[in-house]
Amino acid sequence: MDLQLSPAHEEFRDTVTNFLIEHKAEWPGGGAGMRDTRRLQWQKKLIENGYAARTIAKEYGGYGAEPDILKSRLIAEAFAKTGAPPPTANQGISMLVPTLLENGTEKQKQDWVAKTLRGEVIWCQGYSEPGAGSDLANLRTSAVLDGDEYVINGQKIWTSTAKEADMIFCLVRTDPDAPKHGGISYLIFSMDIPGIEVRPLVDMTGAANFNEVFFTDVRVPKDQIVGEPGQGWRVANSTLKHERGMLGNPNAAKARLISIIELMKAETIDSERLIDSAVFRDRLIKLQAEVYAMQANGMRVTTASLKGESAGMAGLIIKLQGCELNHQLAGLANDVMGELGLLFGNTPRIRDRGSWQWRFMYDLGLIIGGGTAQIQKNIISERGLGMPREPKPGPNRVGV
Repeated sequence: MDLQLSPAHEEFRDTVTNFLIEHKAEWPGGGAGMRDTRRLQWQKKLIENGYAARTIAKEYGGYGAEPDILKSRLIAEAFAKTGAPPPTANQGISMLVPTLLENGTEKQKQDWVAKTLRGEVIWCQGYSEPGAGSDLANLRTSAVLDGDEYVINGQKIWTSTAKEADMIFCLVRTDPDAPKHGGISYLIFSMDIPGIEVRPLVDMTGAANFNEVFFTDVRVPKDQIVGEPGQGWRVANSTLKHERGMLGNPNAAKARLISIIELMKAETIDSERLIDSAVFRDRLIKLQAEVYAMQANGMRVTTASLKGESAGMAGLIIKLQGCELNHQLAGLANDVMGELGLLFGNTPRIRDRGSWQWRFMYDLGLIIGGGTAQIQKNIISERGLGMPREPKPGPNRVGV
């Protein structure tokens, strides 16, 4: 097996690396928000040069390149190696855009894909409800057709970016008499419509990274449905597939690994660099092997997608592996910093604005969010390994 790059691919890798280094002055800072001008300009430049939205057609605002797995890998390696801010990944770009490309009407694609890719429109996801988290199909938010509009009433919870979002893609129940998976529809609509109330939820990082959203007689034009009425569960699973890919992004894990290696070269105990400590180096190498395995699995999933095939087990493990690995990486970084790794909040001795401490706590939440680890393991065992389905609890019996 020849693992050497061809001269053409070596030239491509060097071109990407040199581009990122030459434009370092244009990199947005680590704390740049989603609407930050520098972040929007950087995203635009990456799309124009084919380093973001690479294979999305130009008519929808992408670069329009033919799929090339190796070039995609070389682009990701160049971002990780140089430390350049990667293309923007959020619920709109990483989850809704591919869902619309697969399931949306031509008008929906023209209206939303390009604007979303450029960061001009921010989206949030209206999926989970207080009584429908892991059992998402149990959702009760209703949408009743009244003339040419759906009237929505209900509540969503754990809605990331709802405070900042312009739009929402939302699961609603349009047929209360249908089986619970069959009466669901997928709507997209503005967060500025009268009747929408957003309440922030503070998580253990101390920030309001989530929200609960209330809908009271919210009127949405019926043509803003993706797919057909009652097909929402199928469309939603398309979005969930892309969400798992976003949460288990191997390129992000590789960038974190490189940052930890640099941190271990700088931190010392009794004048010994942590990178030279057998104990810490052993932990690093184990996680490094996980990252490389995650990258190989990502290429397997991409290959299957390009062939129009199911990724099978490779696709089922992405979210579970990625979220748990990211949490372990953040844990190693905090341990490398010693007692400084325990600091949190505004203190003069904190490193890198407390980013590793924040990631450690936030990533722990992501092991639950987007499908808990326990649910993911059930899916892997049942759908991937063909094991018997988990038995459902029987009806409650009084006095038994």
